[in-house]
Amino acid sequence: MPTPIWQWSAVETAGSIKDGLVSSEEVVLAHVERMHAVNPALNAVVVDLSEQAISAARAADRATASGAEPGKLHGVPVTIKINIDVQGQANSNGVAGFRDNIAAADSPVTANLRKAGAIIIGLTNTPEFSMRGFTDNPLHGPTMNPWDSAITCGGSSGGAGASIAAGIGAIAHGNDIGGSLRWPAFCNGIATIKPTQGRIPAFNPSAAAERPLMAQFMSAQGPLAREVRDVRLGLDVMSQSDVRDPWWVPAPLEGPPLSRPIKVALARIPGDMDTDADVIALVRAAAGYLADAGYDVTETEVPDLAGTWRLWCDLIMTELSVLQEAQMREHGSADFRQTLDGFLKMATILDGRAYMEAIARRSRVLRNWLAFLETYPVVLTPVSVRRTPGARADLDGDARVHSLFWNDLRFMSSINVLGLPAAVVPVGLAGGNPVGVQLIGSRYREDVCLDAAAAIEARVGILAKQLWERS
Repeated sequence: MPTPIWQWSAVETAGSIKDGLVSSEEVVLAHVERMHAVNPALNAVVVDLSEQAISAARAADRATASGAEPGKLHGVPVTIKINIDVQGQANSNGVAGFRDNIAAADSPVTANLRKAGAIIIGLTNTPEFSMRGFTDNPLHGPTMNPWDSAITCGGSSGGAGASIAAGIGAIAHGNDIGGSLRWPAFCNGIATIKPTQGRIPAFNPSAAAERPLMAQFMSAQGPLAREVRDVRLGLDVMSQSDVRDPWWVPAPLEGPPLSRPIKVALARIPGDMDTDADVIALVRAAAGYLADAGYDVTETEVPDLAGTWRLWCDLIMTELSVLQEAQMREHGSADFRQTLDGFLKMATILDGRAYMEAIARRSRVLRNWLAFLETYPVVLTPVSVRRTPGARADLDGDARVHSLFWNDLRFMSSINVLGLPAAVVPVGLAGGNPVGVQLIGSRYREDVCLDAAAAIEARVGILAKQLWERS
């Protein structure tokens, strides 16, 4: 039997459309049909743009017939997270009070996807204010994990992660300030890259105010996909310039060759972490796959993981408490406020002097990491040291929130304060559900992270195919 169109990679889809093997309309109709078949049980796509997408696909086919040069994603279906601007749609950020926040123009990521010919078939769910690691909100409700409805699909790009795993769209947009690309990739068995700060331009024309400084430095836009090659393609398209982001950097997507064999640091697990043996075994399996691929893998400690995580937590929560907490409490639900309390209790809220000292300390921490990455251009770590938790685990009290982010996800959230790139790729199943690993690289070396991810993927396979075989 031929492979259904919705199961094709983005690379295959774009190539088949360009070569005239299939029309854009056929591709979009296949993904729309898949979305309507599986999304009611998942609630991953919360704004259905099928009609506009089909019209756009027909226009794309007319452009092809007229001889127009196709873009890199010409006719390829994608989804956008509901916390960035899509012209004419509400940027609600999962908040009921923002349901009428209609975007007058596209964000840079949306604009870049459209310029490349991508067709937006829907907008994906996020928790309120994109703040929880669990995707649920009073406006659109919860999003289910397609592997197991008892576990979380992650957050805050949970709708994006669940949709891609289920076969809705070829590439999904998401963003990440504390793990919001990488955590859903782990939970849903897909691949992603959190790019270097400044790699992909970001701006919301609908925003009433600019974000705090460190939030700007910690946040990154990025692609989620079932295959590493599609993540690479999505990164290429999303990272095109946009003058509206003053932090955007015109760095090449491919850096200079590294000395071979490339050294990989397998991060030593801190003794205070409560770990799951099956998850750690899969991380070690990933190290073995890299060694098989010719990498030189050494287990070693990374630079001051605890201090790096603490810096992330204190800086982001200080900014939130000063500039955003009042609005969040006004518009957030009881569940959100409970989680917010847990987040704030994890942190030390800094006064003005301590905040400035923490920003200064960030330079020293980043310098130490960059020096470490000169020796080990790839750092292999867990995303989480434990299996994916229940769908509402962050509502089990302040201690559980602290345990999730300090114990389980310490390796993941720490990287945001550094602005470094980090890929996630699936490495196998634990208890029937996906586990992924994180691959950290130096600034603007997403190519190095994705090369290592591809080497693991070549030995593991595409995990989403196992999900589809179940259903």
